[in-house]
Amino acid sequence: MTQPGNRSAEGPKRPAAAKLIRTVVRGAAPAGPGIRRLVLMDPEGWPLPRQKPGAHIDLHLPNGMVRAYSLCGDPAQQDRYVVAVKREAAGRGGSLWLHDALAEGAEIGVSLPRCTFPLAPAATRHVFIAGGIGVTPFLGMAAALERAGGSYTLHLLHRGALPLPAQLPAGTALHDTSRTPRPALADLLGEPAPGLHAYCCGPNGLIEAFEAATRDWPPGRAHIEHFVPPPLAPDPEARPFTLVLAKSGASAELPAGAPLLPAIRALGEAVEVSCEGGICGACKVRWLEGPPLHRDRVLKPEERAEYLMACVAGCAGPRLVLDL
Repeated sequence: MTQPGNRSAEGPKRPAAAKLIRTVVRGAAPAGPGIRRLVLMDPEGWPLPRQKPGAHIDLHLPNGMVRAYSLCGDPAQQDRYVVAVKREAAGRGGSLWLHDALAEGAEIGVSLPRCTFPLAPAATRHVFIAGGIGVTPFLGMAAALERAGGSYTLHLLHRGALPLPAQLPAGTALHDTSRTPRPALADLLGEPAPGLHAYCCGPNGLIEAFEAATRDWPPGRAHIEHFVPPPLAPDPEARPFTLVLAKSGASAELPAGAPLLPAIRALGEAVEVSCEGGICGACKVRWLEGPPLHRDRVLKPEERAEYLMACVAGCAGPRLVLDL
């Protein structure tokens, strides 16, 4: 997939390594069906960089894989990052390694926390819709809201045994869809009202139902986070274009629909990546000339005027210039 670039005879430079936080696994225990809860701490017990409610981190595995996981601990506990990993036998291998090979006492590098799924600061009431392991970002949100005296309702849709049962807030509304059909999300959400914001994290089918239920809500009141990148169909507006990296002057001619990340790497620049599906926010890059085609699920409309997500973005014009 890599596209050739115009570079000097010295060849492409080696991409810079991502800046990682060194952590040690201080706890690893089952936390529901096929779920492993990991507690990551500084090797010497120092505070870790602050996390916002709803944030996630990337775990950098020894084989080069990078996997994003929501932080599900109390954000006020600054000495640890807590993540929950669901074992995915048919996945890409990252969850299997984290279940089967990562032991307590082992070191693992993690990214700085990123928050693409924050609590709405203007909200006076929050309704959370979680599907299975999609409950993880809401656990930190709930802890922060309870400390601040905020108002929220958490609906957890699950099949059979509960995910992270020991961490679920008191009063969580449980909906076991192995016993009864999934409830209508419009009934769980209620009518849109001033100050009410709704949030959803879970499998794509649940998110699609949530988007349908909130289609007529005021803009900016419904928020989603995917934990699996949704499939991307070919964009009919895509066209061949010239990719230019402004700082180095390197360029490459790309066919319509060509991915940006391999081309950027071939031109000798590094972009941090994780999901490679437009849902985690790792590969955020400033664009200078375009217009780009935005196909991500994390950037706000105002952010898209300045940034793109390199893992899924394209170009709708003849030339795309990136601030790299």
